Amino acid sequence: MPYFKVEENVNLYYEECGSGTPVIFLHGVWMSGQFFQEQPRYFCKNHRAITLDFRSHGDSSKVEFGHTISQYARDLHAFIERLGLREVVLVGWSMGAFVAWEYLSQFGENNVRGTVIVDELASDFKWADFPMGAFDFPALTGIMREIQENRVGFLQGFLPLMFKADVPKGQMNWMMDEVTKLPESVASAILFDQSVVDYRDHLSKFNVPTLLCFGREEKLIPLAAGEYLKENLKNSELVIFENSCHCPFLEESDKFNKVVVEFISSL
Repeated sequence: MPYFKVEENVNLYYEECGSGTPVIFLHGVWMSGQFFQEQPRYFCKNHRAITLDFRSHGDSSKVEFGHTISQYARDLHAFIERLGLREVVLVGWSMGAFVAWEYLSQFGENNVRGTVIVDELASDFKWADFPMGAFDFPALTGIMREIQENRVGFLQGFLPLMFKADVPKGQMNWMMDEVTKLPESVASAILFDQSVVDYRDHLSKFNVPTLLCFGREEKLIPLAAGEYLKENLKNSELVIFENSCHCPFLEESDKFNKVVVEFISSL
């Protein structure tokens, strides 16, 4: 099993296949690279497809520190530099989008060929001037308490909200296995940080070509979030997945794979 050592006792699990343009898939909060199980086989035909588990997520080392978007972006930068990856494409789903934007903010765009943002807001928080956010303060504190006191029950209700259609039992089982790998303390810590970061003021500074992939179903993220990003990212295009909610790469994997590969080929 391949691991990348970020620092003492912090090893990030990753999988890769293929050669060519490096395409790094960045997962959502509590999730793991396993959620991109429908991508590597398709992408590795012409690209170097990489899935990476953030610290304490998936099969990466379980540590109690460093659980902020800014630190995850530094971990990603160390990974890219150590592996000598050049002209990367960052595919950021949900929280992974924040990590991609934070990477651009900290380290610039010189080594980034393009970004793919999958179903995420400029900020998850309902700020006074940003009512489309996913969480207000009572909702955020409620979820954090549920994670501490009733994680399994909460997640059994939350995971189906990521999909337009009903989730088959087998799929629900492996997802539950993945999202309960990280400790509850870490789950609360990173949930808070990723929920209050705000990239609205950063968007106008980004020039890297960006593909926006959003599901039509609005159980979690409103479609208006994608339209907002399209208006505020100068070099972006928006693709809507009619039969998806929060996970078009799983719900409409064939279309998602084709759209992203065509985007990469256009760069």
